[in-house]
Amino acid sequence: MRPRIPWRKRLLVRLLFTSVLIAVCSVAATAWLAVTTTTSALEEEQGQDLAADNKILAELSGYAADHPDWSGVQHTVRELAAKTGRRIALTTADRTPIADSALHATPLPPRPAAAVDPLHTDTYTEFGAQLSGIDPRAVGPFRLTAPERQKLDAVAKKQQECFDQVGIRTTVQRAPSGRPHVVVDDERGAPLELKVGCGNVYGESTAATRDALDFPTGTETKALDALTDLVRPCLQTRNMELGGSLSLTYDTTGRDPVSGGFLVTGKRAEKKADRFAKNCVTNARRTQLEPYVAPAAELFLGIGDQATPRFDMSPTNKARIVGAAGLVLAVTVAVTAVVAMRLVRPLRALTAAAQQPPELHVRAPVRTRDETGLLAEAFNDLTERRERLEEQRKAMVSDIAHELRSPLTNIRGWLEVTRDGLVDPDPALLASLHEEALVLQRIIDDLQDLAAADAGTLRVHREPVRAADLIDQSAAAHRVAADAAGVTLLTDTDRTVWLYADPVRMRQALGNLVSNAIRHTPADGTVTLAARHDGDDVVLTVTDTGPGIAAVDLPHVFERFWRAEKSRSRRTGGSGLGLPIVRHLLAAHDGTAGVRSEPGKGAEFTLRLPAAAAPADVS
Repeated sequence: MRPRIPWRKRLLVRLLFTSVLIAVCSVAATAWLAVTTTTSALEEEQGQDLAADNKILAELSGYAADHPDWSGVQHTVRELAAKTGRRIALTTADRTPIADSALHATPLPPRPAAAVDPLHTDTYTEFGAQLSGIDPRAVGPFRLTAPERQKLDAVAKKQQECFDQVGIRTTVQRAPSGRPHVVVDDERGAPLELKVGCGNVYGESTAATRDALDFPTGTETKALDALTDLVRPCLQTRNMELGGSLSLTYDTTGRDPVSGGFLVTGKRAEKKADRFAKNCVTNARRTQLEPYVAPAAELFLGIGDQATPRFDMSPTNKARIVGAAGLVLAVTVAVTAVVAMRLVRPLRALTAAAQQPPELHVRAPVRTRDETGLLAEAFNDLTERRERLEEQRKAMVSDIAHELRSPLTNIRGWLEVTRDGLVDPDPALLASLHEEALVLQRIIDDLQDLAAADAGTLRVHREPVRAADLIDQSAAAHRVAADAAGVTLLTDTDRTVWLYADPVRMRQALGNLVSNAIRHTPADGTVTLAARHDGDDVVLTVTDTGPGIAAVDLPHVFERFWRAEKSRSRRTGGSGLGLPIVRHLLAAHDGTAGVRSEPGKGAEFTLRLPAAAAPADVS
């Protein structure tokens, strides 16, 4: 009975859990990204709205500075709303509506965005408004009449022409009161003498004919006198007198935004006294300008027809978010389940095939080319190798029995007939029995070597060995056998070739190759032993002129008990263990054994081993 796999360890459950976790993380990451992006967009939009709000406040403050009431502001409010996309509403301090850009009645926000008061402003961006608290565009009685403007414009034009004649670029700037000012574009490029000369456009120095831009006009003088009367009571509280130690003048250049163009000068204008005097001037100006500007109003701003901007997280939107997240999770789970089933199905088939008895030789179906399909192919290959190993095991048992039966049968037969007195134990019989015993001993030794190689206990004792010595010793050991078979045994060596190997094991490997070559080489044939360098390796070769090996048999020559002659004839074939032993001996020396042959052209067996340096005491 197959063991039951716990739910938490099943591949399908793990895949589903992983997919759900990934989906949750994806939804969370997406939500975080959406919130972050939305927040950034809202912050950016709020920054843009702040700039638009400042523009709206500046426009409405300018309207209030130029109009005594709000009666005509509705048109301006709608134009600003159309440009900025904001809802604009103006009310009095008690929330009485003045103007509103909304087309239908919409509740106002709980708090106003700003107060529109040109006499008490700290939000207008023009230089001087934050210092005096009065919008510079609020000029009231200082606004020039049309004739005065024309006269000053003519004087400013003459001044500009004077500067142009000497190559100095100037610009005519107009103050909110209508007074023009000639401004040199580059103050450092106009010498003082030239400025004075162009300032006196009439060429005379009398007060009556000097530049009219340097003196107040009749309108400004009248307004200045009225302002002086308003300032005098304030200054008298600090024992300051106008016309004596202090005087109030009007800066016609418009370069003193701190006091709004009104200067208090005199011998007693110390720092503290001057600050008090400026406060008196500012308060007097507010009193003087109050009839000329619109009263203070509350400004309310919103988006479109809405009262205030807000991020709508209504139940509908929340339901949409939850629904989208649930849909993502459902799709993820469904897709994961389908994919997991497709993955688990071949794994189940593979498990069922693996659980079958070995004698059935069941193959796992290969339906895909993914990792599961590759695993099924690997399982099928493993099954085929297992079948081959089983066949080799059975063949090996049969071969060992065959190899041991023949000499044992001969020995037993001759001993039985000798015991029965049918044959005399002469020297020839004893020599034959000795030869059969040697065959048995050789088979047992080969099997022992193979068992040691399979167990990893095949030991080699390496040392520097001259390749020529190994070749000569192997050739001398098989010279008699070669002469008896009519085979010529040749050597081709270089005495400078050294290798790091066990000399006894290497003579055993070469001996197996040479004995096979002599056995398969016909009379008058040749067997050649050679050694040479090949890069960092030493290559030992045993070449014969026998019938060769067929291409289909080359992959099997190093298998145990394999012989090209299926009849197992001992006339041309050995035990079938010599070449497998050679391969294991080379593997123990970190080398390789190979064969190259063509039918009718003999065979060449190659042993490749690491080279070694010649010992220091060898010349």
